[in-house]
Amino acid sequence: MAQQRNRVRIIAGKYRRRLLPFPDVDGLRPTPDRVRETVFNWLADRIENADCLDLFAGSGAMGFEAASRGARKVVLVEKSRAALQCLRDSKALLAAVEVQLHSGSAEDYLARNSDRFDLIFLDPPYALTLLPALLPRVGRMLKAGGCIYMESDRPEQFAGWRVLKEGRAGAVRFALLAPGDGE
Repeated sequence: MAQQRNRVRIIAGKYRRRLLPFPDVDGLRPTPDRVRETVFNWLADRIENADCLDLFAGSGAMGFEAASRGARKVVLVEKSRAALQCLRDSKALLAAVEVQLHSGSAEDYLARNSDRFDLIFLDPPYALTLLPALLPRVGRMLKAGGCIYMESDRPEQFAGWRVLKEGRAGAVRFALLAPGDGE
């Protein structure tokens, strides 16, 4: 029964309707379908041929959705071995050549890489309260015109950022951010 419950559905694009499994891992909670649908509607004119980074990939819901909708490259970063194995299995199942997997923490990835991205998904486990510390670091990885999707369970401060769009679904707060003036 747990296997049936621990699945995410790709909503649209070339992988639509595919169900991807994910393990029981502390802090792993896939972005709900309703939120993903809203966010990808917001991103409709940005996702085609975009280079995307998902720093806390977890189930891979955001990254595989981006790949399904035409992203050129999607980098999934995950430190949980169990979650990483599910991501590998999902990548193989979909034959998703645009998806690259990186084992390790978001902090390690940021310290070792200087790649730049059009879109960065920033959805860390809520209990870690990492967003304030990570936003300035990931902002340096954005290409001109790029944006960050962030998700949290509490109101966040966005000093130095412009909120392009924001929403709320139950306890989930989410927003698209772009560097503000002076960034």
